[in-house]
Amino acid sequence: MTQHTPSAVVDRPVVGSYANYAGAQRAVDFLSDNKFPVEHTAIIGSDLRMVETVLGRLTRGRAALAGAGAGAWFGLLIGLLLSVFAAGEHNVILLIISGIVYGAVFGAIFGFVSHAVTGGHRDFASRSQIVAARYDVVADAEVAEEAKNMLIKLGWRED
Repeated sequence: MTQHTPSAVVDRPVVGSYANYAGAQRAVDFLSDNKFPVEHTAIIGSDLRMVETVLGRLTRGRAALAGAGAGAWFGLLIGLLLSVFAAGEHNVILLIISGIVYGAVFGAIFGFVSHAVTGGHRDFASRSQIVAARYDVVADAEVAEEAKNMLIKLGWRED
């Protein structure tokens, strides 16, 4: 298997360019379905941007609720781990329920206090992602022409 340095991957010929990642992924999948050695290809995103989608206002109550949810999951994990060493079935259930309850309580307190300490800075919830303006499918120089021809000859349409 050939190892590529980051500059070697970027310097390979472009065999297809797509408006979104799904299009580039479908092109590579198309090549794979037609027995092309896809281990000689890569998908490169260009003109990267960070997009932060604001999901809503974050109040102390919502921060406490989110903390309670995260704490409950952590408490469940701890309860399950401790239940491995429990003697009876009754003790297992008690450990799991206790872990969930204590985790939720401490998570809610931590979420509430953490939000209150920020003093109103960044009081919104958001989700971030990196997106590219264009996605290029590239291939090693020795197989690039074959890949490009396969995409054209076999009727693959670019986005």
